[in-house]
Amino acid sequence: METARTRPGGTWGSALSSAEFAAIRGAGFEPAGQVFGAAVYDAGSFTGYGCAAGGPGSYGPLVQAMYQARQTAIDRMAAECAALGGHGVVGVRLARGTFFLGGLEFTAIGTAVRVPGVVCELPAPFTSDMSGQDFAKLIATGWVPAGIALGIWIGSRHDDLTTRRQARWWSGNAEMAGWASLVTYCRQEARRRLESDVRRLGADGVVIASMGLRVSERDCPVAVGRRDHIVEATVIGTAIARFASSGPCGARTVLSLDPLRRAAGGGRLPGA
Repeated sequence: METARTRPGGTWGSALSSAEFAAIRGAGFEPAGQVFGAAVYDAGSFTGYGCAAGGPGSYGPLVQAMYQARQTAIDRMAAECAALGGHGVVGVRLARGTFFLGGLEFTAIGTAVRVPGVVCELPAPFTSDMSGQDFAKLIATGWVPAGIALGIWIGSRHDDLTTRRQARWWSGNAEMAGWASLVTYCRQEARRRLESDVRRLGADGVVIASMGLRVSERDCPVAVGRRDHIVEATVIGTAIARFASSGPCGARTVLSLDPLRRAAGGGRLPGA
């Protein structure tokens, strides 16, 4: 695959707006090129799972497939960044769509950035879904991105007699207690998984960018005439860590934006 290094004239591509480009440059970084990762998985289908009365935990394997698919796309994007000599990726956008041959396609696209003149053997480039302006503000306040954190959970509920009665139009304006409970549970579990991902990245916290909710229904496979409702909750954000002013390149390498400090450090990236 052709990269920015091999293009004629050494040109590079970018998914940044002009305002983002200016913010990135003002923070001491430069674009290295547009990077992309994709993965197609046989995930997202509830076929083969038993009645939802079995509980939300019955979708554990599907949840794991969703994680793996998104992470694979992110990892491939980060690999392109490393090939361009980038230190990280900003403005990452994650997308999911139906693949026409079957399954789901998961994509990750962003702009690789680097600090000019600084060379370090990073374990892996950082990734961030923050805009160029927000990334620059984060750096200016003493924080750095550690990576994109994901929280995903899928739960289901078999519509019992109470839920069916509440769903009828003559029931009036009242809370759908069963569905409200399902949505609340799935969001809470997704947030717990997000916190776990933040710890995996060795970060101190997370800046949440989006919270999504997909709701679907199906005919109950064991009770004729009954319906199951299925909820998929996702939470995505950038895990962040406090800036470390000195130290060797390591698993939590961060970038000094002080040119004098970079020069004094002999071109090394300080890390925690």
